[in-house]
Amino acid sequence: MSERSILAYFKAPEEAEGVSRKLQALRVSELSIDRFSRFGGNGLQASVNPVTGNLASMDSMTSVSPHTGILSAAHTSGSGMSHGGDGGPTGRNILLTVIVDQNSYNQALTIIEEAGGMV
Repeated sequence: MSERSILAYFKAPEEAEGVSRKLQALRVSELSIDRFSRFGGNGLQASVNPVTGNLASMDSMTSVSPHTGILSAAHTSGSGMSHGGDGGPTGRNILLTVIVDQNSYNQALTIIEEAGGMV
């Protein structure tokens, strides 16, 4: 039994979760849904509240790690004035990783693509 892997990008975790339920019917070997970032880190800090002014600096808004926060704040998309496009999967920061049997590979691709996933 040979297996194939698929990496698919989605705009929202709910999209990937919906696809994962359909893929379970194909008896996938492994399946994971992860959020990723251009600069690493885990995203916004929970304690930051820009409405009340509880904000040390722009980089504290963009990431948990001070190093990745500096990188994100210095990037052109950090100002909100950029379209953010670098030719990559703009707006697709949810990664669905699937390992399926060779016989189910094409069916899995169809399910992912019909749900708006980018393979």
